[in-house]
Amino acid sequence: MDQSLFRLVDQELDSFQRKWTLVNGPVIIGAGPSGLATAACLREQGVPFVVLERAECIASLWQKRTYDRLKLHLPKQFCQLPKLPFPEDFPEYPTRKQFIEYLESYAKHFDINPKFNECVQSARYDETSGFWSVKTIVTSGSNKTEFEYICRWLVVATGENAERVVPDIQGLAEFGGEVIHACEYKSGEKFQGQKVLVVGCGNSGMEVSLDLCNYNASPSMVVRSSVHVLPKEVYGKSTFELAVLMMKWLPLWLVDKLMLILAWLVLGNVEKYGLKRPSMGPLELKNTKGKTPVLDIGALKKIKSGDINVVPAIKRFSYRQVELVNGEKLDIDSVVLATGYRSNVPSWLQEGEFFGENGYPKAPFPHGWKGNGGLYAVGFTRRGLSGASSDAMRIAQDIGKLWKDETKQHKKITIACHRQCISQF
Repeated sequence: MDQSLFRLVDQELDSFQRKWTLVNGPVIIGAGPSGLATAACLREQGVPFVVLERAECIASLWQKRTYDRLKLHLPKQFCQLPKLPFPEDFPEYPTRKQFIEYLESYAKHFDINPKFNECVQSARYDETSGFWSVKTIVTSGSNKTEFEYICRWLVVATGENAERVVPDIQGLAEFGGEVIHACEYKSGEKFQGQKVLVVGCGNSGMEVSLDLCNYNASPSMVVRSSVHVLPKEVYGKSTFELAVLMMKWLPLWLVDKLMLILAWLVLGNVEKYGLKRPSMGPLELKNTKGKTPVLDIGALKKIKSGDINVVPAIKRFSYRQVELVNGEKLDIDSVVLATGYRSNVPSWLQEGEFFGENGYPKAPFPHGWKGNGGLYAVGFTRRGLSGASSDAMRIAQDIGKLWKDETKQHKKITIACHRQCISQF
């Protein structure tokens, strides 16, 4: 096995003349919450690791691509990472700033020091040697260096939100006004007095529309398909927490029915405002399609009052105008695309068994955390931070056992060789 590895390394050095290193443990790609959680659990197991991150900070999605008013939509006990809870003085729904503080203290507590500005170009498994080759480009100012990591285990922690999704809408290039993705939106301050089209009605679309209202803009929100809108809380209790409690005792279909009854009691009939509910229940839809229900934090009130205008799908854009599928035309100043994100795994991982073309593990939850040849995935469960945490603990336990077994085996071989050398003198 070792000879095969060195042959592989020699071939790589001959053809690329790049810097390389052999990692005595797993390489984790991504320093978001999923990567940090896995690294922390490995640290507890005493397993060495390397974390690679393309940005210059941990949790770059949270630090660079979220709006100012963002808070966690679920209570903090469902969002904390393994081995270290949130500080007790944090509110039930921590702010974006507090969550970033928590992640930075988490990394410090477990001595996690990612290699920043390292963008993975490719990762492939060599069956002969049993090792992974991970090739990166390291950016330092204007200098770029190619680097390679050789490792036994590879943990993909780039997540569900690695790249923005920008739909191809007819005429958008001719629109002439400002067009941004929700990941570039910080607050409604610069949109004061503007007519803004928000494309998308998920949690981001709803919250951006609400924020625009609070800055005296006039948002129109495009609702192309059906959507579940649930209250964030029911009589002071988190809706998500209620669902988790009910799932312990009741079947999923019944919990879905009860959730919809509670939503109707608290929010009323939302369909008359253009928000058609899917035929599938909110929890079943989340589990099967990965589509998250919207937890209302005040947008519905603005929809009912007419401050947020709900409109159907877009037919085409023209200069400073949009035409909808119902023939209506709206004059608008700016567009915010709240059209979501996607995985970027297929662009760099040279593997076709474990991950599908959509960049998600093919195996359904809870089996999508481990592939063949030392390949693992964390944060692809479509179950938020709690799903990532459970994946991280499973992965660390699995790698920990394998690493300890291999380390013991290596020590036995070393001792045997040492005794043989002594006996010859």
